[in-house]
Amino acid sequence: MIPPRWQPVLDESAPIAERFTDAGKRIYLVGGIVRDLLLGRESRDPDFDFTTDARPAETKAILDGFADAVWDQGERFGTIGAKVGGRTVEITTHRAEAYRPDSRKPDVEFSGEIEADLSRRDFTVNAMALSLPDPVLVDPFGGAEDLAAGRLRTPTGPESSFSDDPLRMMRAARFVAGYGLTPEDGLVEAVVSMADRLEIVAAERIRDELDKLLVVDDPSAGLWFLVDTGLAEGFLPELSKMRLEQDPIHRHKDVLAHSIAVTANTRPERIVRLAALLHDIGKPRTRSIGEHGVSFHHHEVVGARMARKRMTALRYSNDDIESVVRLVELHLRFHTYKMGWTDSAVRRFVRDAGPELDRLIELTRCDCTTRNARKARALSLRMDELEARITELREQEELASIRPDLDGRQVMDHLGLDPGPDVGRAMNHLLELRLEHGPMSEAEAKAHLDEWWAAQQN
Repeated sequence: MIPPRWQPVLDESAPIAERFTDAGKRIYLVGGIVRDLLLGRESRDPDFDFTTDARPAETKAILDGFADAVWDQGERFGTIGAKVGGRTVEITTHRAEAYRPDSRKPDVEFSGEIEADLSRRDFTVNAMALSLPDPVLVDPFGGAEDLAAGRLRTPTGPESSFSDDPLRMMRAARFVAGYGLTPEDGLVEAVVSMADRLEIVAAERIRDELDKLLVVDDPSAGLWFLVDTGLAEGFLPELSKMRLEQDPIHRHKDVLAHSIAVTANTRPERIVRLAALLHDIGKPRTRSIGEHGVSFHHHEVVGARMARKRMTALRYSNDDIESVVRLVELHLRFHTYKMGWTDSAVRRFVRDAGPELDRLIELTRCDCTTRNARKARALSLRMDELEARITELREQEELASIRPDLDGRQVMDHLGLDPGPDVGRAMNHLLELRLEHGPMSEAEAKAHLDEWWAAQQN
């Protein structure tokens, strides 16, 4: 009997399946959606993946006049993409692929059998297919049983699977964290011995897999897997260095334990979790011991530089890099205002955080992982006070766009200046006045400007 929750997926897939069967070809639904149907959970992937015994040229012919759009950028690897009824689908010829030891590109061989195609997939829980249009589960490697038992295995030997595509070792971390699966000992041993094989994988693929891990509900187990197996050394070696650094401030056994706890505390949003994971990477480089014990002075500044370098190497976009760097650099700013939140302090905090304000507040809250209930409560109350002050000032002032009370043209007209460095210095002075004292009238701003200009002349 077909579970009712499967029916919407089967109904949507039926027209595609009928096109292929009418052409004398077999087609199967594969990938995460089959696994998630068995689990009864909504799939994170909005696209449908199919595999077929039709060759790419045949697939294009079958879709001709049926799909809303067809693209063939992946044809070399057997994949034809299409838009069907608003849904993006990928239809791939049964295949067996392998990476050459010195290459980042897979060699692809097509196959006519679904079992051969499933045998080359990453894990047994993904090596299942649903035949269409009449749904029959094809599960030659016991993926459904492994899913029920919470076990992570590869269809073939892990060494062979990871040699075919080394990124699968990183993907294992996501399945450990996202599905609560326990990797078999042989799988772990293979990752440890083959971790350096990750170096042939393109940085963009590593970045994308890291992002996918970070946004599962709790990525902790996956992050520990990356460090424990040595995989992280290939793309984020700072993590293992944090593990060696004791952290007496947060009472964790090391900085990495604290950083992973903070990451898990934040909402599953990519940028804030990247910032949480990297917010203390500057600590090992800034560690010093003085009369008051261990300190990490300016680790936020050093960490911001390190985060920029690492994210650049992983080919993150400039926007992503700037967001994370700003969060790392400012994550201690809240703690510098121990005497309360003056209007000036709030304005500067909001100005410096810019569009990352909400993420910065969340990171700051989650950075408190102390087990001391009194300390945690005190920090929470101070954060509440800050947010209340921001809300109050927002109602009075345009905090999101703090600017001097005079523009450059007004400054030049009032002081009789031509464009140049003096105008820039005058604008900076007016901005500082705006941050310190709040909005001023034009007359007040000009009076302050005259006073400043007279001092400059003297």
